[in-house]
Amino acid sequence: MKLKKLNKEIIFDIYGMNNVQPIWGDRFINAISRSRMGINLSRGMPAKYYSSDRIAQLLGNGLLTFIDIKTCYNDFLSNKEIVFYKDIYDLSDKINKYKKDKNDAKKIAKNGRHTYLKNFNSTIIADFILSKTFDYKSNYKFIWEN
Repeated sequence: MKLKKLNKEIIFDIYGMNNVQPIWGDRFINAISRSRMGINLSRGMPAKYYSSDRIAQLLGNGLLTFIDIKTCYNDFLSNKEIVFYKDIYDLSDKINKYKKDKNDAKKIAKNGRHTYLKNFNSTIIADFILSKTFDYKSNYKFIWEN
């Protein structure tokens, strides 16, 4: 991975690449519970509002989460809740910054967890799907529909 070559000071695990099997379930939860930061990468080019469910795992478990700015998640999350990066160099710089600034990293991670659980919990997501399917007005305000 380019990031690992670019920044040898960063220690991280990569699953599902370079003959390292992906992990799921308890093994995944155990791996992220030993981590302070997570990068929300998706296959291919970033697309507006696209993310796998990994973002729920990272933010929901209180990790400082990095995401490509091209996902446009900045439409509903601020840099006080998640870390946006522009390219691999910016990502490397920001990882180094928050590796050193543990207090700020913890604040952002805590804010991210709180905001994500408040606005993207299963009740709200289910209600969004049902309101679209059965064409009714929900009592919830969906922050992605501004």
